[in-house]
Amino acid sequence: METDPELLGWMKGFPPPQDRTVSFENGSFRNFPESRWAWSNMRQLVPTVNVWRGAGPRSELHRAEQDIGLSASVTMDGRSMTFERMLRETYTDGIAVLHRGKLIYERYFGALKPHKPHIAMSVTKSFTGALVGILVDYGNIDPEAPVTVYVPELKSSAFGDARVREVMDMTTGLEYTEVYADKSSDIWRLRRANGMAPFEAGYDGPTTIYDFLCAQRKKGEHGQAFAYKTVNTDVLAWICRRASGMALSDLLSQCIWKPLGAEEDAYYHVDRVGTESGGGGLCTTLRDLARFGEAMRNFGRFNGRQIVPVSVIEDIMRGGDREKFKPGGFTMLPGASYRNQWWVTHNDHGAYMARGIHGQGIYIDPKAEMVIARYASHPVAAGVGNDPVTLPAYMALAKELLAGG
Repeated sequence: METDPELLGWMKGFPPPQDRTVSFENGSFRNFPESRWAWSNMRQLVPTVNVWRGAGPRSELHRAEQDIGLSASVTMDGRSMTFERMLRETYTDGIAVLHRGKLIYERYFGALKPHKPHIAMSVTKSFTGALVGILVDYGNIDPEAPVTVYVPELKSSAFGDARVREVMDMTTGLEYTEVYADKSSDIWRLRRANGMAPFEAGYDGPTTIYDFLCAQRKKGEHGQAFAYKTVNTDVLAWICRRASGMALSDLLSQCIWKPLGAEEDAYYHVDRVGTESGGGGLCTTLRDLARFGEAMRNFGRFNGRQIVPVSVIEDIMRGGDREKFKPGGFTMLPGASYRNQWWVTHNDHGAYMARGIHGQGIYIDPKAEMVIARYASHPVAAGVGNDPVTLPAYMALAKELLAGG
């Protein structure tokens, strides 16, 4: 509570006081606790492009409220706490729990409101994966084709001899590094190129996503091991644009957002030439994130329509190569795999997830018929800040819902 952006007064006043101003140019929007305001207000900080919900009616999320806030859960380090305590301890901005398609629990904290989009971070990747799956089903994309069939500009890059499937499952061999706490890591160079970090004095690197991707260098062989690297998803987004002839924002609107009956428009942050960040730039409301999760749980069907092909969902649920996943170093996800931009647990409930830094996520538990959509602003970017508390809590809730019938 002591870092609640409303209580601290970030960006309050006309103008706000200097010591309560959150800015892109000085990088303060990435600092904690300023980020607790920023992640719910990205459109005030960076350029964006709209994802239109269409002119149709919104789909209904029927309510069946349950007081799960006092449900007990046990974390991996042995501490016992309520579900609500878990939310506060992991800096939750908003959470929505669906059970059998009904909204049983919805809470908001800090700067987030039901109508406000929050940045999804790398949950965006799973939307891109769904779009790729749709285009594969349409016959626009062949997963076994070389990347250069769709994007010949990448011929001289690390992706010049990669296949689309290797990019989809992040089994490419790249020199690129993704260490969020290290500002010399390549993820920070990508952030400068995609418009999510300001240029430093004397900066002479890539200034667009396309330039950054074309400059990537190979290390090792493709297809050997999973390595989580956002550049793969931005390549997929480029392939989607070429294969469909549409901007990513328009493709998402046409294929998912309109048929989903989304409650609000979504938006992507864009680079300096208007290119969407397909690996981390989508912003949605919490309820619309939950709608997408429920569509996935129902094998792609929602709002009376088949939105994502059944074959795409089944392929994701089967998961990827678990042996290839092990070198990725995700010790909090033992026995897991990665398939088409989704994280597959292979646990007893067959749960799979969309995941983003600082605590963003969609958790889909088919056995418990449960979907959890969550936005957060944890000060630690990597999953180690959330997973030891959130994942056991989700499983505990799933078991409770199963026991309740």
